[in-house]
Amino acid sequence: MGKGPGLYSDIGKKARDLLYKDYQGDHKFTITTYTSTGVAITSSGTKKGELFLADVSTQLKNKNITTDIKVDTNSNLLTTITIDEPAPGLKTIFSFKVPDQRSGKVELQYLHDYAGISTSMGLTATPIVNFSGVAGNSDLSLGADLSFDTATGNFTKYNAGLNFTKTDLIASLTLNDKGDTLAASYYHYVSPLTNTAVGAELTHSFSSNENTLTIGTQHALDPLTTVKARVNNYGKASTLIQHEWRPKSLFTISGEVDTRAIEKSAKIGLALVLKP
Repeated sequence: MGKGPGLYSDIGKKARDLLYKDYQGDHKFTITTYTSTGVAITSSGTKKGELFLADVSTQLKNKNITTDIKVDTNSNLLTTITIDEPAPGLKTIFSFKVPDQRSGKVELQYLHDYAGISTSMGLTATPIVNFSGVAGNSDLSLGADLSFDTATGNFTKYNAGLNFTKTDLIASLTLNDKGDTLAASYYHYVSPLTNTAVGAELTHSFSSNENTLTIGTQHALDPLTTVKARVNNYGKASTLIQHEWRPKSLFTISGEVDTRAIEKSAKIGLALVLKP
């Protein structure tokens, strides 16, 4: 059997990553180290204007169980326990945040050659229940994403999506925001030798009757350096260059300018990721 349709979050993911991933206007530094027992410790700091945010996370893997613990500058502690394949195709995820007593959640993910299902439920007396499912194959898949609040008896989210894949081309159509936003995306892998790709996303809001068109591209200058660029119909243009100066260690600089208001300062973002 071939590759399955994946999860609902995979619909349109290639185009979203091309158009939005790694673009930022902040300054971010991340460093990861490993102890002699194999525990990964990651420290991150982000400067947003005059505000500085930081967090420290640890990851421990023991056979098919992965435990992630993160502590941020607000003294919030987030713990995630992932059990990979307790049964074929199944993944179980437990997560909770301290001191938020309502944050506990259990999630089940099941991947099959012709279906991908994810369901989660809050560990409270009146939980929010999430369900997403995709049916199809590696070429064509159709899915839905729902959230139901048992406290109010209302659906807080209902989305639907369609994904089409043909060799080096991926097209998707999604209906989000309770039916208010229609989005169509396109991704074309032009050249595997230079990792060149082009993509576009068109969104329409029925409530505001506004359309947003974003187009972008990426290209590898060499095996370690990639450049990306994007522009939307409101005149905002962005570009970035990312260099892998050692395996898994990346330096990224990105910038954004409003071409309709050149007098405004351009936004510059820096990101440094260090891994051994």
